Amino acid sequence: MNAPEQTSIDETSARYEGWRIVAVCFLVATFGWGLGFYGQSVYVAELHRLHGWPASLISGGTTFFYLFGALLVVFVSEAIRSVGPRNCLLAGIFALAAAAFLIGQVTKPWQLYAANAVLAFGWAGTSLGIITNTLGLWFDRKRGMAISLALNGASFGGIAGVPLLVAAIGSIGFPGAMVVAAIAMVVLMVPVILVFVGRPPLHPSAAVAAARADAPSATQVRAQALRDVGFLSVSASFALVLFAQVGFIVHLISFLDSVVGRERAAFAVALMTAMAVVGRVLFSFVIDRLNQRLASAISFVSQAVALAIIINVQNDIALIGSCALFGFSVGNLITLPALIVQREFDPRSFGVLISLITAINQITYAFGPGVIGLLRDASGSYALPFYGCIGLELVAAVLIMVRGRRGKTSS
Repeated sequence: MNAPEQTSIDETSARYEGWRIVAVCFLVATFGWGLGFYGQSVYVAELHRLHGWPASLISGGTTFFYLFGALLVVFVSEAIRSVGPRNCLLAGIFALAAAAFLIGQVTKPWQLYAANAVLAFGWAGTSLGIITNTLGLWFDRKRGMAISLALNGASFGGIAGVPLLVAAIGSIGFPGAMVVAAIAMVVLMVPVILVFVGRPPLHPSAAVAAARADAPSATQVRAQALRDVGFLSVSASFALVLFAQVGFIVHLISFLDSVVGRERAAFAVALMTAMAVVGRVLFSFVIDRLNQRLASAISFVSQAVALAIIINVQNDIALIGSCALFGFSVGNLITLPALIVQREFDPRSFGVLISLITAINQITYAFGPGVIGLLRDASGSYALPFYGCIGLELVAAVLIMVRGRRGKTSS
């Protein structure tokens, strides 16, 4: 993007079409996280209740889902350049709907893994990688705010999605609830994407094309980034934290169910995700002026404190309050990596680097649910795995403060 091209675009205007794309991405994130991320917590609890399968077996399917999805996320940037954001988003919605239907019909363990394979395609087409890459085509100066606002849909997926899914399961059963969720998503999202997602306004001019011709290829960008200390510290620290965060959230309902009951457990998840919205909205107004690495470290420590309370305090109010404290940072931990990359690295490499860091994080946190499930089965309680999560959060708080020698790199 060059200065002459930007003068004709006012990203601060409420009439700018980019804000409609933010709204679309909000809805995409609502379903993506509601069925692909927070939904995993419901699937673990329901499949265990219906079939009596061990937690390690079911959460192993979740691990497979994240691992396979990570392989797909790496290439999201190239997919958008090849077929456009509209087609990628539509493909993601249809894959997510198909996966929701299949998960509701699972009766054998291998079917769960097959359904999670389809879910991985849906996740790649509705989650962080595609949302940040899509918004990057419409925004430059207001990219941070656009991403933060759109990703509130991820939190809304937990606030509304989990309680609605639990209520629907109680009313019409697990298979019926998943079918209804799939149909509702397709009926709502397909027309919205077709109507509002068109050609990005910031298509390359001759000058921009010439500038990008000198930029390294996607393969070179990845190779250089993996040798850059600043990039590695960001990707490694967030990978450790998301390992702990995802593992905790997937097992949260199962943990709280035996302590406070299913209804209060669902409320705790909703409150946690509501606090994620509050935290992200508050940060969106000031994050561009903050030390984003320091803000990340403080967020990691706050989650460690919340986990320590959850493990050691059995009071219902304290448990739910701790879930709220944990949730205050949940939203920002999926927003901050993109903002740090935008600030510290070559903007021409933004899409490739975000896809790469998302894949690295996802490969790592894919093992979170499975490892926590194994430790829970081996120890007989969630205390041991949750203490392990505290340790990872504190290590990440130190690691994120390690910077590379350069400012903005050419990675």
